[in-house]
Amino acid sequence: MTEALIDTDILSFYFRGDPTVIDRFTVYLKQFDQLNISIITYYEICAGLKYKDAIKQLDQFEEFIAVQNLILVSESSARIAADIYAELRKSGITIGTSDLLIAGIAIENGLTLITNNEKHYVPIRNLKVNNWKS
Repeated sequence: MTEALIDTDILSFYFRGDPTVIDRFTVYLKQFDQLNISIITYYEICAGLKYKDAIKQLDQFEEFIAVQNLILVSESSARIAADIYAELRKSGITIGTSDLLIAGIAIENGLTLITNNEKHYVPIRNLKVNNWKS
């Protein structure tokens, strides 16, 4: 098993108690000390919980995230994301900014992206993707 970057949708499944995703987290954490989570995923989860006024869930998320490896957007990962954007856009493919930044972080750090939104990431060369939901 290689080190992974957990995408927003997979983290949401985890917090909703999805048994398949919980099992995959358990197996992963036997080999690695922490989950890798991008600052983009952090933002997306916090924004969604704040929108729903889910204060208790937000507190639980903050406790959870405090013991994980939160990866920031670096200049290099932003450059990788910009390169992906330009390459895909020239081919007539558009991908959302958040997904591009998450992909850039995964590529820069040599991490496999764990997502259930595989179709979002299929066009991105050099990005390893795995689905812990299926």
